[in-house]
Amino acid sequence: MTLFRILALVLATTFMNTVLADNYSITQIQDNLYRYSSGTHHAVFVVTDGGIVLTDPISFEGASWLKQELKKRFKQPVRYVIYSHSHHDHVYGGQVFDEPGVTFISHEWARDDLLATRANTKIPNLVFNDELTLHLGNTQIDLRYHGPNNGKGNISINFPQHRVLHVVDWVVLGRMPYKNLPGYDIRGTINSTRDVLAMDFDLLVGGHAEMGNKDDIRAYLRYLEQLYKAVLEGMRAGKSLETLQQEIRFDDYSHLAMYEEWLPLNIEGVYNDLSNQSYLLLRPELPVND
Repeated sequence: MTLFRILALVLATTFMNTVLADNYSITQIQDNLYRYSSGTHHAVFVVTDGGIVLTDPISFEGASWLKQELKKRFKQPVRYVIYSHSHHDHVYGGQVFDEPGVTFISHEWARDDLLATRANTKIPNLVFNDELTLHLGNTQIDLRYHGPNNGKGNISINFPQHRVLHVVDWVVLGRMPYKNLPGYDIRGTINSTRDVLAMDFDLLVGGHAEMGNKDDIRAYLRYLEQLYKAVLEGMRAGKSLETLQQEIRFDDYSHLAMYEEWLPLNIEGVYNDLSNQSYLLLRPELPVND
């Protein structure tokens, strides 16, 4: 191999390592609790004397990076991997941690969906219905199902000793809900968000966007409630999707990331949910769309 090719290979390898370092990161949240980030996706893990509990691996590449980092930084092995729900962009890569002594956990509906769709990740071997509490080392972790919201079997993951709650996809702080709300049950999302506000915690770590407190969650909930109400009232008045997208504005939320780009799509998502799930457009008492 020529010197030029050797130098080119070294430079290329250095560039790729830099890209990976920029794309993946670990941030200490509090004491032994950390956030793992892969691009715009976030998960959490806690390091205890009895081992490590981590949530969504996010992807095969991200999980491979995380596994190496955990080995470099900590002496404890991974003992539990918790899936937040069934969507591939959070639970793929589980097989990276599939070793003897590692238990994979999800809600029963998330596991059912992963099996039924032949997902290319490790299938959970421990499932629950309503609630499940883990104790590892001196750390407690509470898992709870709040009903339908986004994806199948989406749960909250609570670290009560840290007063930190981890929720993926159905609470997003500092940014608009994703595009036209794929996978969302809009009323379920509103109900689940109200449910978590009754829980005892100080900090929410989302699967996307920013971390925040209960005031931030209340602001997010108000946006969802106003969005749902505006679209519902417009549809009951016989207004078309195009008319609603032209008329509906929520300028109090214009500071949110992707507000201009995704507001029309958010409206479309609620419109489709009400049409498909509630058959609103088929109700005989409602006027025909304008």
